[in-house]
Amino acid sequence: MHEISEDAAQKYRIPVIEQMVEVFALLERTPEGATIRDVVKAVKLSRTTVYRMLNTLSAHDFVHRSPTGSYTLGRRLLTLAAHVAPSVASYDLLAISQPYLNRISEVTGEGSKLTVPSGDNVLVVAAAQGRGQYALTASAGQRLPFHAGAAGKVLLAFAAQEDIARQLTKLESFTSFTISDPHRMLKELENIRAAGWARDMGEQMSGVHAIAAPIRDYQEKVVAAVSVPFVAGVDERRIEEIRRVVLSTADAITREIAQAKPAVVSVEAAAVNPSLHRKTAKRN
Repeated sequence: MHEISEDAAQKYRIPVIEQMVEVFALLERTPEGATIRDVVKAVKLSRTTVYRMLNTLSAHDFVHRSPTGSYTLGRRLLTLAAHVAPSVASYDLLAISQPYLNRISEVTGEGSKLTVPSGDNVLVVAAAQGRGQYALTASAGQRLPFHAGAAGKVLLAFAAQEDIARQLTKLESFTSFTISDPHRMLKELENIRAAGWARDMGEQMSGVHAIAAPIRDYQEKVVAAVSVPFVAGVDERRIEEIRRVVLSTADAITREIAQAKPAVVSVEAAAVNPSLHRKTAKRN
């Protein structure tokens, strides 16, 4: 009876979709990108068929083709995943955080964003646009390095030791201010843990600074970072104002999460369009 069930299951499966799933699985395992040759080897199809498949998926933004010809997962997958209801979650980090991000932008005039760990990078999962004349644009869906940027450094500072050790081997320099020496980075992370916040001094992009603070779940584990990027040259009084707002916002989101029942919730799925993901959060 079991064999009949297995045969029936195989009979009503569609080979081309199976092959497409294999492509997605390959790209999931290779976030740095896979070539057509890699895909051909994985799915065991002709190069022409693979090219047509990737070209079709790319046209719909399910995969992204880099200028060098490698393929990675596309932003459209995040948009689709945003429609998935987190039925087992007791709180929705995006729904809780978005009003606070909007409030930061209203109060400071600067853009703000929410960032979470995502493999060997960090991922911006929600953002609010600033209203000031020189406000920087933030957008959900951006993948950024751990070590170059305020939010990334906050998440790295409170990561597991094995994750920190792995990132210390990947300290690529983006600007002259990027910390690329492992010993300096360890000291930086120690200072962040002591202070409870981080500052980016143009380490990921020249002329762009930022302040970030950690958001914790009910177990006091750091699950995200809230940050505000701003242009270099801002006076220290203004920077202190931004720092206070970022810290108070992180504390407020942390408190609201603590009031929810313990649960695990994935926020990466709703990265591109948080407005699609509107589960009502429990509030006082």
